[in-house]
Amino acid sequence: MPQLDRRSLLAGAAAASALAATSAAPLRAATGEPDLTGKAILITGSSSGFGRLGAEYFARRGARVFATMRGLPRPEGEELRALAAADRLDIHLIEIDVLSDEQVAPGVAEAERINGGPLDVLVNNAGIGITSPVEVQDMEATRLIFDTNVFGCHRMARAVLPGMRTRKSGQLFQISSQLGRVIAPYSGHYSATKFALEAMSEQLAYELVPHGIDVTIIQPGGYPTDVWVNRNAYSSALKARAEAAHAAGYPEQVARMGVEDGSGRSADPMDVPREIARIIALPAGTRPLRVPVHPGPKPQVAINDVSAKTQVEWLGRSPTLGPLVRAVHNV
Repeated sequence: MPQLDRRSLLAGAAAASALAATSAAPLRAATGEPDLTGKAILITGSSSGFGRLGAEYFARRGARVFATMRGLPRPEGEELRALAAADRLDIHLIEIDVLSDEQVAPGVAEAERINGGPLDVLVNNAGIGITSPVEVQDMEATRLIFDTNVFGCHRMARAVLPGMRTRKSGQLFQISSQLGRVIAPYSGHYSATKFALEAMSEQLAYELVPHGIDVTIIQPGGYPTDVWVNRNAYSSALKARAEAAHAAGYPEQVARMGVEDGSGRSADPMDVPREIARIIALPAGTRPLRVPVHPGPKPQVAINDVSAKTQVEWLGRSPTLGPLVRAVHNV
């Protein structure tokens, strides 16, 4: 019985893409790192952390990078702009606050204009954490974290997908977390938002099979990035306005809000950009749905495995949904 297999569906497109990059490939291949020549990559949250590291790394691997961040002009943006000019990197700064419908669509349209066509890759990297017991999370904090970590990714995906669909190719990377599959007490709604992102992304992966677009969920462990600084700022603000009726139930946990210390983490944040680049370079239709990234324990792996097995056993034989599920899980 014929299957909607992404490998066969996209073989022609992958071959054409590889042929177009032939001239630069030998030079970049000599470094032992992926060649991203000809790829147009848009990254959200590029002011620091994985986004900032990825913007530079992808550009050095030959990509045209659209580094987006909120609040331009800002020092982080000017620093990246100066680096791009000094090292002749193809990096373009665009202001996008993922919470803003008024910025997302025009920002993506500007990237497509500069690129002369649809984007190849979206890296949904922008995200926040607000730490506290769930009961202490007021509606202001709850709306902000869901709007950033879930709705922001949805806004961005909706903005880039029409262009990708016209070309029958593209990639979405969703930066989730180990805590998108396992739960740590007192981490606020962080897991709730990442669980939601995981589900939304897997559904997108199935629905985009006929359009030749791959979706990969990156699940980092703990890394020493500015996420801890930003989380402390948000958590301190919540602590300052917390209602006593809720905070009184968790005195020890509330006392720790806003004073987290991520300095003891020694894993290299470059693990994430390198893994994304490796996946971009894979043939279309063979890219994994979920990738844990961390040198330490990966408690989510068992859940990823049983989830994939359950999806295939549940829907794999369906005449309408089965081909989509089998294609994503490469079975």
